[in-house]
Amino acid sequence: MAIGRRTVLAGGAALWVGAPAILRAQSSSKVHVSHGFAMHGEPKYGPEAGPPDYLNPDAPKGGTVRFGARGTFDSLHPFIVKSVPAAGVSAIWDSLCWSSRDEASTEYGLIAETIEWPEDRSWVAFTLRPQARWHDGSPITVEDVIFTFDILKSKGAPNYAFYYHDVLKAEKIGDRKVKFTFRDDTNRELPLIVGQLQILPSKWWATRDFEKVSLEMPLGSGAYKVDSFDAGRSIAYRRVPDWWAKDLWMNRGRNNYDVIRYEYYRDVTVQFEAFKAGEIDIRQENIARNWATAYDVPPVKDGRIVKAEIAHELPTGMQCFSFNTRRELFKDRRVREAIAGMFDFEWSNKNLFYGLYRRNTSFFGNSELASSGLPSPAELKYLEPLKGKIPDEVFTKEFKLPVTDGTGNVRDLQRRSLGLLKEAGWEIKDGKMTSTDGKKLAFEMLLNDASFERIALPYKQNLERVGIDMNVRTVDTAQFKRREDEFDFDLMSDGFGQSLSPGNEQRDFWGSRAAGTPGSRNTIGIKDPAIDELIDRLIAAPDRDSLVAVTRALDRVLLWHHFVVPAWHNNKAFVAYWNKFARPAKSARYAPVATDTWWVDAAKDKTLPQPDKK
Repeated sequence: MAIGRRTVLAGGAALWVGAPAILRAQSSSKVHVSHGFAMHGEPKYGPEAGPPDYLNPDAPKGGTVRFGARGTFDSLHPFIVKSVPAAGVSAIWDSLCWSSRDEASTEYGLIAETIEWPEDRSWVAFTLRPQARWHDGSPITVEDVIFTFDILKSKGAPNYAFYYHDVLKAEKIGDRKVKFTFRDDTNRELPLIVGQLQILPSKWWATRDFEKVSLEMPLGSGAYKVDSFDAGRSIAYRRVPDWWAKDLWMNRGRNNYDVIRYEYYRDVTVQFEAFKAGEIDIRQENIARNWATAYDVPPVKDGRIVKAEIAHELPTGMQCFSFNTRRELFKDRRVREAIAGMFDFEWSNKNLFYGLYRRNTSFFGNSELASSGLPSPAELKYLEPLKGKIPDEVFTKEFKLPVTDGTGNVRDLQRRSLGLLKEAGWEIKDGKMTSTDGKKLAFEMLLNDASFERIALPYKQNLERVGIDMNVRTVDTAQFKRREDEFDFDLMSDGFGQSLSPGNEQRDFWGSRAAGTPGSRNTIGIKDPAIDELIDRLIAAPDRDSLVAVTRALDRVLLWHHFVVPAWHNNKAFVAYWNKFARPAKSARYAPVATDTWWVDAAKDKTLPQPDKK
């Protein structure tokens, strides 16, 4: 149901309107004032709504939940590129707005009591709730908001500068009111982007170096605060009983555990054994072999561990192996296509994944944003002006990855890859793929998870059949992150998550400026004016139909450049948990595994083995 909102017209008169058509008919000088903001259409929930139906407002508080984390951590400061932050630490700071879990691209005020914006969305203003507080009891102020925006954009990790590139300034325009002014009115998503800003305490940071890695317990404002930690090994968060926002409608039924604890494991096998031993409570499984075979254990058979497959409607993005196109070796699209074409997904899915996965064929998979077939007229509107600057195949061929019969016979893949490499000036000499100037086609695949080696090594063998040498190297989390941030890799396990409403983050993924910025998400090193133009058109899309069309156009161009070796996805979440929890009868449409909505069932908990909960 569409919810009305107050509209302030020129001169200050106010009225309530409910239908978007009525809003569009009003004068462009009006300013909307609301408790929520939707990218398209109207927010689903009113200002005094009850909890969404995927929450249980009567869920009891109490108990401990224990998660496993892999690798290590050296910081409680997640906002800079140098740190390896502790799992879960970002949740201790509240944001201006809360993102709805059953609506696409819709936010409601959290720290913000109201949101204001003009019809052209050239700025947004937030009035802060008077009850919003830091954990020390001091109020969250407009000065905190401005400080946060300025410091993240100037000294935070590079993604913040890209994300807030079109936000020119933040200024105080009232005791509890802050206004963000945008570069222009082309990016209609900017009010949502600014609403996601997690606010930091300016007075606390006044005596500290923001660019320094730190294990000092930070001052937060969220439902939990850091309780204790053992650097690199474990961290525990304790629920704040007098959290200022606990009675807001979107929070009733959330944040039910007294303690959230993360235990760190350097090895995924040891982590899995810890789960089966009852030292970890909830595990989201991402290894198909484990899901198919490794849970055949007594706690699963007798019901003490529950296995759940939860369907979701989230975009799957692109899990992949990314080429570093900064390397001379990978600058030729034909070479990238030839290397990628030797990955036999069908064999891997049959022999390693138990048929549980699907091949990624889009950077925006499992959504209406994914391209398919040939470009539609709506897409051609964005693609035609770029003819000659993007691959010709975008206009004439449907993008399809090579497919095998799954038996391990890759002769067709070999013929195809050898043909591409020959076109690019490579040929086999003495069993090795060699360029005209005598260079061998050899490179390193960088991994941060040893479980990927069982996938990488058969791929390595396939590449050897066409004279290509690929060395597989697995490193720890800290070293992987350093090499990723410094773009010190050839081919790397990677992933690009997507939302239902792509926007500014695409500049960080594929934009030319990001390619030269250490720590950016443009790991591939894309520097292409045509792709920059498509990103700009995507960000400026005036409506949903336009956004879908330009996103599909961008998807096609990225795919035909063969920047990655596409991996796989699953449109179900595999979750296993010890049967001490209860969860709402309904899952949120866009957050299927929202464990912050679960709670400990005390009666069930008593029936389970009670390992040392520390």
